[in-house]
Amino acid sequence: MSSIYNYVVTAHKPTNVTHSCVGNFTGPNDLNLIVAKCTRIEIHLLTPQGLQGISATAQQLHTGLLVYVLSDLPYALLEEPWISFTSDLPTESQDLLFIATERYKFCVIQWDSEAAEVIPLDNKGQLKEAFNIRLEELQVLDIKFLYGCSKPTIVVLYQDNKDARHVKTYEVALKDKDFVEGPWSQNNLDNGADLLIPVPAPLCGVLIIGEETIVYCSASAFKAIPIRPSITRAYGRVDPDGSRYLLGDHNGLLHLLVITHEKEKVTGLKIELLGETSIASTISYLDNAFVYVGSSYGDSQLIKLNLHPDPKGSYVEVLERYVNLGPIVDFCVVDLERQGQGQVVTCSGAYKDGSLRIVRNGIGINEQASVELQGIKGMWSLRSATDDPFDTFLVVSFISETRILAMNLEDELEETEIEGFFSQAQTLFCHDAVYNQLVQVTSASVRLVSSTSRELRNEWFAPSGYSINVATANATQVLVATGGGHLVYLEIGDGVLNEKNHAQLEHDISCLDINPIGENPNYSNLAAVGMWTNISVRIFSLPELNLITKEHLGGEIIPRSVLLCAFEGISYLLCALGDGHLLNFLLNMKTGELTDRKKVSLGTQPITLRTFSSKNTTHVFAASDRPTVIYSSNKKLLYSNVNLKEVSHMCPFNSAAFPDSLAIAKEGELTIGTIDDIQKLHIRSIPLGEHARRICHQEQSRTFAICSLKYNQSSTEESEMHFIRLLDDQTFEFISTYPLDQFEYGCSILSCSFSDDANVYYCVGTAYVMPEENEPTKGRILVFVVEDGKLQLIAEKETKGAVYSLNAFNGKLLAAINQKIQLYKWMLRDDGTRELQSECGHHGHILALYVQTRGDFIVVGDLMKSISLLIYKFLSREVYYEHEEGAIEERARDYNANWMSAVEILDDDVYLGAENNFNIFTVRKNSEGATDEERGRLEVVGEYHLGEFVNRFRHGSLVMRLPDSDVGQIPTVIFGTVNGVIGVIASLPPEQYSFLEKLQANLRRVIKGVGGLNHEHWRSFNSEKKTVEAKNFLDGDLIESFLDLGRSKMEEISKAMGVPVEDLMKSVEELTRLH
Repeated sequence: MSSIYNYVVTAHKPTNVTHSCVGNFTGPNDLNLIVAKCTRIEIHLLTPQGLQGISATAQQLHTGLLVYVLSDLPYALLEEPWISFTSDLPTESQDLLFIATERYKFCVIQWDSEAAEVIPLDNKGQLKEAFNIRLEELQVLDIKFLYGCSKPTIVVLYQDNKDARHVKTYEVALKDKDFVEGPWSQNNLDNGADLLIPVPAPLCGVLIIGEETIVYCSASAFKAIPIRPSITRAYGRVDPDGSRYLLGDHNGLLHLLVITHEKEKVTGLKIELLGETSIASTISYLDNAFVYVGSSYGDSQLIKLNLHPDPKGSYVEVLERYVNLGPIVDFCVVDLERQGQGQVVTCSGAYKDGSLRIVRNGIGINEQASVELQGIKGMWSLRSATDDPFDTFLVVSFISETRILAMNLEDELEETEIEGFFSQAQTLFCHDAVYNQLVQVTSASVRLVSSTSRELRNEWFAPSGYSINVATANATQVLVATGGGHLVYLEIGDGVLNEKNHAQLEHDISCLDINPIGENPNYSNLAAVGMWTNISVRIFSLPELNLITKEHLGGEIIPRSVLLCAFEGISYLLCALGDGHLLNFLLNMKTGELTDRKKVSLGTQPITLRTFSSKNTTHVFAASDRPTVIYSSNKKLLYSNVNLKEVSHMCPFNSAAFPDSLAIAKEGELTIGTIDDIQKLHIRSIPLGEHARRICHQEQSRTFAICSLKYNQSSTEESEMHFIRLLDDQTFEFISTYPLDQFEYGCSILSCSFSDDANVYYCVGTAYVMPEENEPTKGRILVFVVEDGKLQLIAEKETKGAVYSLNAFNGKLLAAINQKIQLYKWMLRDDGTRELQSECGHHGHILALYVQTRGDFIVVGDLMKSISLLIYKFLSREVYYEHEEGAIEERARDYNANWMSAVEILDDDVYLGAENNFNIFTVRKNSEGATDEERGRLEVVGEYHLGEFVNRFRHGSLVMRLPDSDVGQIPTVIFGTVNGVIGVIASLPPEQYSFLEKLQANLRRVIKGVGGLNHEHWRSFNSEKKTVEAKNFLDGDLIESFLDLGRSKMEEISKAMGVPVEDLMKSVEELTRLH
């Protein structure tokens, strides 16, 4: 299958916070925090309980946003050096939002409270025509409007050709569309001055923030204070009058700057250290000492500023963290649990906020308590009264006994007794029953017990000579099956068990269910019965026990668990088989008819099914060797794996101490835990306190190796130390460290083996980054082996430049060193040690930064010269020189100028690249070309504006690849970006691609971009040289938004496509399984 037709979709949305602001956006009395995350805008409402998300909308906000709430702005300001402003802003009590994008588009939007959505501004506040004005200063560092001036006045911070920094003011003459010299200027500021903060009326003027001083400047005043050397990254105004500002610096320290004043006259400045936060990119003061700190280098935070310092002297208390994966500098795809499912381990964050993040598709269980218990055969939770909101007892069944656990006053689980229960036998089933009763089924009898006095009230015995094999019950009904295919139906009264009916079936019964999903929550009109021998599932009517439906399952595997359940008002029958397959049918509650049979593979072991509820919604837990939660979204069943190894049994346990919890039996222990939000990527953070730049996994030693750097901030001189660190791949603890030399950076890392050597090695490429050199002229290749959990250096090779990339290449090592590609052999010396020996190379790149290989082909991504294709040729014996064995030649190249950021090989002929204007593209090798010139050209076959800076592509998948699903055969590449996006690029068959292309075109007509921004324009490949329409790439995020449309819009698209809505949903739903 050719990889020309690709589908691009986001598995993890951008989390890097670039801008934020506070205002009354969704209503005159609502306080909103509005956060810009690159291509998305999130609107939050401040409530006494904290921040609450309202909407995350922004499917096409052309990357890079400036966001302001308009009531805050004296004038609206686009990115420097373009200035435009709006006069006569509406003076309404509800704020508008101004957004500027990096492609110089802007819009003003307001909140439509009726429709609860964002709409572009109507004509009341029309923006007038924008115009440009020339500015004579060339190196502008910052530019802002001043408050309190009679004419619009800007203040400009600039650097002259002698590197001195000055501030000037200009008035904007609206009639002449030009600048006029302003009221004041200030020369020769701090050399590190790079931020202007305009101060609102009545004080007015501007704060100039430098690296060693802070200056307040206005027409009438000049005040300066010295500060500890730091680079201020973000500021947030505390008071409306601008007398206090929060400043966040490059080390994540938060300061409070106070402007002291008497009667509108500024008398001085004071600064105080408050504490440490993430490294801030934006600071928004919310209210009552609550502050939002948005970060591009670490997790964003909601903090509270306390009046009194804590024992460490900090006034900052972190209340909540918002996960940010950005910037993802590198990542690897591994299967740590060896369950056939990829996990992405990222090098995330920067500086002190650097971390590793383990991202996997699935649901986490947060363990609250656990106890060792071997051999659990079943579990049920019971209440002590019918109307009790919480569960009291947890019944745990073993092969020859039953134990009852309950919560004591200290919120601990301890063993207790229910006198009426028979504890010297295995319990087959129990349930809460009406009239404050409990029901217990053992192989001998059905017992009815009072939940208040705990005494036995009634007992029904199995017929003599028979024992009960399977049983099920609800609050008013019991259904049991004995040997020989007998099915007996009982009803529960107040202290009575009435045998109502029995049926004789021709085979033994393997599983039963009477979960009430009809009108009455305590009574079921249907019973589901799974059969041995003829491998079928049957539906019987209750109370008559008449057979209504019989469905043969086929194959030889018996049904082990059946469940009647309802999701989003649709009734289903789930039937789990002994080999890990699950069948689901639509169930007609009136006729008992089963239709729309679907089969999925969840694991390889028998599955048991149980319902549980989370956030007031019912879900199904399938316990097996790959535990799975089955849930419904937009009326479709979805399956999300649970981040646990084998689970044998599960039951909901909603006790007062552990509300909404689950009791889970796995591998000799009983765990009680809460479940994560259903359906999301599960992210685990490993804070490093240093900046991980490269990562690699080694299966054989069960380790990760990373290249990292630690910033030493304690000394007066800021120094960096670089390390190679070895981490255990389960605990993620450092187990060994190899320090690099001074000025030596780790640039690339690889786990590989060589010809004629059984060992597996870590190879590290480094560069000596000397302050006086533009480009490194020296580096090393280090070869390590892991012995007893330690990194042992086996060999090292000096290079004449930075080793930007390392690849395993047919038992040899291929290195990209500055502008050269070099191939090394692994040679045995006479003394038995090994060394790297140069075999051949290839010159002709500006800087060969990214290299991928496949067979004898080498694909190189260059700093400036796009993608080239090289081939390794083995020289014949006649031309056999002393040391030469092969040669690397250029086969073809892309003659476009692209500054590359990542490359990957999709298949033998198609190569994928990402470049620095946030575009991705594919090129194809033209082997069939008629002339050498044609064959030497890589033809561009796909182009697309991703809006993200990609740092790495890797083959792999975030989801389990199930062989029986359509998407199991689709090859995927994962990418990681600066903004924390994890995305998937899937190569589709041509007929599926053309179908989806048509769907995308129809969706563009129905779904409109925020603020009228155009989707087609946004996705067009855009660089300094050209803008061309996207081709051979589809926007998966747009296509999958089809599932979120209302029914009427779906039908509109279905009509245009000539395809039924159900079929469209099925096609799109299959695609969502790619991530």
